[in-house]
Amino acid sequence: MSGRYIVTGTDTDIGKTVFAAALTGALGASYWKPVQAGLDGETDSQAVARLSDAGPDIILSENFRLRTPASPHYAAAQEGIIITANDLPIPQVAGPLVIEGAGGALVPVNDDLLFADLFALWQLPVIIAASTGLGTINHSLMTIEALRSRGVPIHGVAFIGDEIKDSQDTICRIGNVKQLGRLPIIKDLNALTLASAFNAHFDIADFTA
Repeated sequence: MSGRYIVTGTDTDIGKTVFAAALTGALGASYWKPVQAGLDGETDSQAVARLSDAGPDIILSENFRLRTPASPHYAAAQEGIIITANDLPIPQVAGPLVIEGAGGALVPVNDDLLFADLFALWQLPVIIAASTGLGTINHSLMTIEALRSRGVPIHGVAFIGDEIKDSQDTICRIGNVKQLGRLPIIKDLNALTLASAFNAHFDIADFTA
């Protein structure tokens, strides 16, 4: 179904949530973070609400809100919880939906289940948010291979950071994936500047066709 995407990253703290917020705002989508690990400070759902100007009715509640800022499998274990795939059905919403994973595609949900395994079950197109920084070719190609080996549909790569044309082109050529665009680092980051940057560097038709 068009307009429904999973956003995963090649690593943690690369701007995945910022891109998810931009996409949520551009599509007027509902947003869902299945598992939030770490509750001190602003959560990812709160950041997306702030940066996309999305109303509270389309920021869906997390299925699990875990106190420890760590991999979900570990954070859940600290609270005596085991999260299974059955605990994380895709929300039934009208219209577009952006789902944000935790960190990278191979982050564990429990001792036997990775986020990439969930993506394979869900069968929604995945957008890989990739840094343009050093190491991105290796991290991005490994993410592509991990998803493709599980039969996960890959919609394309959204780069984040300064333009590094050779790295971006190399990833998309070797990985045989579409380069969706690049979100630059925004110094004065807010809903308006983020929407402006997304509109300048991405083609909305790539997400609505």
